Amino acid sequence: MVLRGYVPTSEETLQMLAALRLQSLNSDFSTHAAFPRLEELFPPHVLHARLPTPRHRPAAKCRGARLRVGLLAGGLWGQMLAKQRAERDQRLWGRLREEGASTMAAIVEKWKLLQGMGRPEAMAAYVALVREWPGFGSTLFDVDLRASPLEARPQRLWLGIGAKAVSLYKPGELEPLDSFGYSRISSFGASDSSTFRLSVEDRDLLFETSQVDEIAQLLNTYLTSTGTQQPPQPQELATSPPPSDPAMLPQGLCPKARPWLHQPPVGPFPS
Repeated sequence: MVLRGYVPTSEETLQMLAALRLQSLNSDFSTHAAFPRLEELFPPHVLHARLPTPRHRPAAKCRGARLRVGLLAGGLWGQMLAKQRAERDQRLWGRLREEGASTMAAIVEKWKLLQGMGRPEAMAAYVALVREWPGFGSTLFDVDLRASPLEARPQRLWLGIGAKAVSLYKPGELEPLDSFGYSRISSFGASDSSTFRLSVEDRDLLFETSQVDEIAQLLNTYLTSTGTQQPPQPQELATSPPPSDPAMLPQGLCPKARPWLHQPPVGPFPS
């Protein structure tokens, strides 16, 4: 989860986590120690985020200019563009290597400070740092939340399923946007193979995700282990369509409950 970016924290802490991992794997620093690749110690997306974003030239508005560009695209102009892209990619690759070398040097310096720390101590210190994030222990899923079935642009979020609550995070942020305990969940299930719905009291959440089954099974496991009563079956599909305007979000991210446009959802997975 750390390497995939699912533990929001500072770069300084990420470097210390990498140093603790090296101490756990190799014990004290040594020039003869086997070094893992940087991507096995430090989240690659952090390095990529440091690179400059390519600037796109505005498209030509003049019809004649567009025509000339089209005529030249297959010849000299196309070769020039290809050369420019290759040079840009080479510069970005060089910058990425520099950033990687700088980060590895910082990790090694922190590793040297851990001399004498045993493997159990290094592992305990690693977990203690990760536990500082409030979402520690949750399983995170990448989901797209729709405030209503008609909403055109869903919101990309993390759905965190933990032992005590279900939480919604904006990717990379420490605190959840919304959180609710299992006693507040009235029903859940799959509307189709890529849509998961979660009813919280009188509100419905509709998620688009490729992990519908995994989310449902994990929710059912936690509900069973906590002794929470199984969520009731949702009502049958309403015959009248919902209003055309999206529901507002008066509390957190949960819209008001409304009829579904999808096929009747399936009930909770059996124990």
